[in-house]
Amino acid sequence: MLRSIKLLWIWALILHATALEFKYHNAQELETFLRGINTNYSSITHLYSIGTSVNGIDLWVLAIGKYPKKHTVGIPDLKYIGNIHGDEVVGREMLLHLIEHLVTMYGKDAAITGLINNTRIHILPSMNPDGFAITQLEAQDCIISKGRYNKEGIDLNRNFPDAFESTNSSLQPETMAVIKWILNKIFVLSISLHGGAVVASYPYDNKERADGIQSLSYSKCPDDDVFIYLAKNYSFNHESMFNGDDCDNLPYFKDGITNGANWYHFAGGMQDFNYIWGQCFELTVELSCCKNPPEIMLEEYWNENQVALIKFLKLVHLGIKGQVLNIDGAPIENAIVEVQGRKNIFPFETNKWGEYYRLLLPGLYTLNVTVPGVGSKINELQVFNHQQNFSALVFNFHFNTTIRPVPSVKQDTSQQLDTASIMQQNTILLISIVFCSVLIY
Repeated sequence: MLRSIKLLWIWALILHATALEFKYHNAQELETFLRGINTNYSSITHLYSIGTSVNGIDLWVLAIGKYPKKHTVGIPDLKYIGNIHGDEVVGREMLLHLIEHLVTMYGKDAAITGLINNTRIHILPSMNPDGFAITQLEAQDCIISKGRYNKEGIDLNRNFPDAFESTNSSLQPETMAVIKWILNKIFVLSISLHGGAVVASYPYDNKERADGIQSLSYSKCPDDDVFIYLAKNYSFNHESMFNGDDCDNLPYFKDGITNGANWYHFAGGMQDFNYIWGQCFELTVELSCCKNPPEIMLEEYWNENQVALIKFLKLVHLGIKGQVLNIDGAPIENAIVEVQGRKNIFPFETNKWGEYYRLLLPGLYTLNVTVPGVGSKINELQVFNHQQNFSALVFNFHFNTTIRPVPSVKQDTSQQLDTASIMQQNTILLISIVFCSVLIY
């Protein structure tokens, strides 16, 4: 008995000694941590870079799943992104602790094991490592610092092409990397972690101007009901976000959520880009009143957000999913999938595996699937909440044709996007070229 207690005590000391510290990790420490996780949990993790920052720092992503190295038909992919603003540092550290928690609890906790077996989770702890490095050299500031921007002084969350108006700055390498990552059409759900408030924000962040005048008001997207549900799920699983009044000098956020434009509107945001062109539902989640708080507060922030970050992962299994197939059972790419009553700016399309994923709340829906040059099929489907089973409703569409994957009317401009000439073009022109592209993951 005494020997068993002694062994447990030694094991507890080992775990404590090897646990990730609550501190700010620089680029080298972050990479070392991710490589260590990938080495120690190689069966459920895959480490890859989606590109580099202005200073050449890799934008590392750790994928976690039963099949971490590749997309698997029927298993949805989601992503968490931190530190798009270099001086909003809490999210970067929360994602490192989330990674550690997920991999160490796999096989020990039933809920986390189920999530990892049925979901592929991509985590980019820092989208702006150069800005983070600048922030670490500055005096701590809760409001704003030069580290907010990338090395070129550009706000990356104002740098994405916008559906409603032109943005002025050329696309930055960090933005380009994330654009290509998003346009592979595998991501279903996403969170971008920020600081400076405690609230969950949802699309749209921008809106069409009336008579050239932009005012603060609700900018409603076609899936407003789903976004409200997603935002409330995070806020009510957070220790205090749902109160809506954590920070002084900020408006009261009922239930701890807000429509982006209703709080303040802006162009070039990653959240709207994800939804409009990436067919990925993204929230912007603000974690702390202070953008760059002392390290001593990090453990408290982890305690506040741990449950919300984990439970949000399960929401990728809402709604309907399936494939569009030809008579031979081969997948049909670029089939248009529309939900009656939800007219998206750009319709959702199937990926190269013929898959579609459509986040929807429980209810009765009419789906219209169109294969260009072939025809359409309409089906009425009753959606239930099957999150506990880690699977949305599965419904496949079969077309009586031998057509292979449909050639897109869009052009592949992945190489063009890398050229300086495209980088300098007006963003609206870029929209017309880029976001009608097929980018293979």
